[in-house]
Amino acid sequence: MVGRAAALDELRHAWERVRGGGRCVPAVVTGLPGTGKSTLAAAAAQVAAPELTLAGSARLHSPAPYDWLAAVLAATGPHPQLPVPPDALAWLAQDPDVPRERYTPDALLRLAVTTVRTLVGGRPAVLLVEDLHALDPASLSLIAELAGADLPALLLVTSRPPDAAVNPVLAVRALERLAGAPGAVRRHLSALTAGEVGQILGHVYGDSPPSRDLAEAVWRRTGGNPYRITELLAVAGDRENLAGQVRERVELTAREREVLGCLAEGMSNKQIAGSLGISVRTVTVHVSNLLRKTGAVSRTEAALWAVQRDLPADARARTG
Repeated sequence: MVGRAAALDELRHAWERVRGGGRCVPAVVTGLPGTGKSTLAAAAAQVAAPELTLAGSARLHSPAPYDWLAAVLAATGPHPQLPVPPDALAWLAQDPDVPRERYTPDALLRLAVTTVRTLVGGRPAVLLVEDLHALDPASLSLIAELAGADLPALLLVTSRPPDAAVNPVLAVRALERLAGAPGAVRRHLSALTAGEVGQILGHVYGDSPPSRDLAEAVWRRTGGNPYRITELLAVAGDRENLAGQVRERVELTAREREVLGCLAEGMSNKQIAGSLGISVRTVTVHVSNLLRKTGAVSRTEAALWAVQRDLPADARARTG
């Protein structure tokens, strides 16, 4: 957990508070893709080693009501003793043969909270919520309600920034509820520094400390993104191959440099098209080429790549 030790310690202390009794302790970990949110959450859950972990996430493409709870119920098996009407439980569990009679949203929310409370059963537990940004509105309401519940649980939530959410407004409200709860832990994972990248290289290539130039070259190539560092190391293999890969030069056309500068300014494809006098479709092609050439996985990472290399709209044609 290079660069994340302080965050892991804070989550460990939060778990100790849960074990000491009292209300639910929310712990929110946010960050861009690849910054290690899930890795940190998994490490925290392992440190906690509770008797019970209830974990769930959203459907990848089509969020449905109570995705998180439905995933929890699917993982924990049949629950004949739950104090919830069978037809309501069918809705919460997303059973394929759901009764026609529907409950009001408020009633379902109360029953969902009751379901979680019963599953916990008064034992210290970890409630793991992966990718809150992708959850449906009903799940967001449930997670927000649990944050203030009298429940011996560490509510461990990972999320991308709200602007990446299925419903940004509701995601912001849910994160505010979580962060505003008494004793809440709030951590935003940023990119690793060049020094922290050097520590990773020292761990991987333990025969001798990595050179400062190599560490900085890897940091520039990956933007300090832990996922991209892991992928780069896996592909490179030994230290010599790694050094060769990070020193490769990136060739950008004049138009790609212009588009990259616009990305660094935070422009949308439509805004870039208007600024450069080209079609949105052409902008899309240029952005795709930039992602491939820079090794970025998103527009945000491509913009960060440009900023780290001091490459605004007048970026140089050749850069390492």
